[in-house]
Amino acid sequence: MIGFITGLSAEARLLADYDVLVETGGGTPGGVAQATLRLVDRGATVLISFGLAGGLDPGLPAGSLLVPNWIVSGETRYRCDADLVRRMGGATVERLTGADAAVVMIAEKAVLYKSTMAAAVDLESVDVARVAALRQIPFAAMRAVADPAHRALPPASLVALDEQGRIAISRVVASVIRRPRQIVELARLARDASAARRTLSRQANLYCQRENDGDVI
Repeated sequence: MIGFITGLSAEARLLADYDVLVETGGGTPGGVAQATLRLVDRGATVLISFGLAGGLDPGLPAGSLLVPNWIVSGETRYRCDADLVRRMGGATVERLTGADAAVVMIAEKAVLYKSTMAAAVDLESVDVARVAALRQIPFAAMRAVADPAHRALPPASLVALDEQGRIAISRVVASVIRRPRQIVELARLARDASAARRTLSRQANLYCQRENDGDVI
């Protein structure tokens, strides 16, 4: 059974029409590890980290599909299952890296890109990879760029999520009241995140249809 781990509830809703297992980790390392273990307990035999990512490679626009060969974290490298990557449509980038918190500033993204040469960064894939390695379960990642390398994240986006990965509207409103000029940045991020979700929806549909047509893991 295929198990998808997402950080956001909005990402999980993209998978609602498919016969797969889904758990949301809320975008925190502890929450993601627990969500991954819940999937294993529910019978997942394949683990996929699914959702948005922050672009590090300057050549990747918003909405770019990211299916990596490797997940890296410092000196640690996790190899995505080659057959699973192939069945997801093939690798589109060589590696993704993880972080414990959102990488906010353009300069921070540039430094991380230079040190890792990873195409993008997310908050879930490293923990999914770690659990998969411990349990010896095939894993891969299917992500899409929501904030490109040349764009910083507005303050409201950093407080927007609650522990269940849902948008906390009151937090966003409070942040906008304090810094109203970020409204333009938030609108741009919403547009880019929408492009990323469309990419994820299309790719998840292709992958799940392929599996349902008989190429079952």
